[in-house]
Amino acid sequence: MRQVRRGIIIKLLAAALVLAAALQAPAVTLASAAASPGVRAGLPVREAEPVLVAGSDAAVAASSRQAEETLGMAEAGETYSADIPGTGPEIAAPSAVLMEASTGKVVYEKNGDQVRSPASITKIMTLILIFDALESGKIKMTDEVVTSAYAKSMGGSQVFLEEGEVQTVETLIKCIVIASGNDASVAMAEYIAGDEKTFVAMMNERAKGLGMTNTNFEDCCGLTESKSHVTTARDIALMSRELINRYPQVHNYSTIWMDTITHVTKQGTKEFGLSNTNKLLKMATNFQVTGLKTGSTSMAKYCLSATAEKDGVRMIAAIMAAPDYKARFADAAALLNYGYANCRLYEDQAPLPLPMMEVENGVEDQVPLKYQGTFSYLGLQGEDFGAVEKILVLPEALKAPVEAGQAAGVLEYRLGGEKLGELPVVTESAVKEARLGDYMRKILRAWGMN
Repeated sequence: MRQVRRGIIIKLLAAALVLAAALQAPAVTLASAAASPGVRAGLPVREAEPVLVAGSDAAVAASSRQAEETLGMAEAGETYSADIPGTGPEIAAPSAVLMEASTGKVVYEKNGDQVRSPASITKIMTLILIFDALESGKIKMTDEVVTSAYAKSMGGSQVFLEEGEVQTVETLIKCIVIASGNDASVAMAEYIAGDEKTFVAMMNERAKGLGMTNTNFEDCCGLTESKSHVTTARDIALMSRELINRYPQVHNYSTIWMDTITHVTKQGTKEFGLSNTNKLLKMATNFQVTGLKTGSTSMAKYCLSATAEKDGVRMIAAIMAAPDYKARFADAAALLNYGYANCRLYEDQAPLPLPMMEVENGVEDQVPLKYQGTFSYLGLQGEDFGAVEKILVLPEALKAPVEAGQAAGVLEYRLGGEKLGELPVVTESAVKEARLGDYMRKILRAWGMN
């Protein structure tokens, strides 16, 4: 009986060695999408009813023939220049950019990379760092911040904080967003970084990470008259996009028209009214104004980063150096109207089902897949997104070891033979490389012995 068991063990070991050698050899080609009936890697699948989020058809139909011809000139990555007749509305500001928020595509620009003073538009980056600190848990909305003598000394737009006055983080956010308080901005910079200089270094590092190549900050509120405290309309759009995409809760404050805070000082307690500096909130528009920030100094003139939404499409209009405060709001409204008349956004909320991915030489034979993000595309020519084709492109197998989040393929989107873009496909979990003992366990499981 002992000899019989020994013979079985020897046969099992031999089989394991053969299997290990076979798994080391090139794998037999398998259809990677076989686990998903009706979906094959590399074959187009046309979805009958794609998800559409768009500007109104009436608005699209109302756009001029001249604008349509101009839009037809645009290729991926290109932008329109206001210096070319017929490419957009006439605006008074010498520098402006109109960007769609989800895709980051620039729909219109006029001297978009011209370096200028941003004034209080600077506070958009200050707010990004405040919300970064909240997200990381470094600070909380209910934290109490003590106003320093330096923060109190800020001139310009302020909420008149007194030295030693205590306000919560959330109250100071309101003061920054609604009333553009310079004193509140410095108080928060000191609370997060210890001093304004360190905070400004963090601002410049964050700007660099966003690709804001023409920006240099020297204070946290834009009050400085330094000629080297600069940015551009394109960079303003980039940091505005980061703020509203990553921290959409900012709109809870940027849409407040009026509010009050309570000053509690040695002189007693008194109410102070906050009035939003973004007058676009009260203008009659055919879109919803959601923010974001104004700015003005004698050097910067009148600046504005205006955010809006209509039918799920979110736009950012960055205006720099407008001649007066009325012009900056009129320019922003003109650009936003132009964007909503000509842009349609395609968002795929229901991508193709994903198969299990075969794994060679792995502890597991398969690994689940997932999509990384959501695919969106901004159409500028009245495209019929009902004809979008989706093509799942996957390899036949991945070789172990496999890391979680490892690139595994793409879902391509095509319209009329042209590629619109692609959505990355990644692995959902990790798979270790199989060893001899793993092969043994597989064999035993296959024989029902484990």
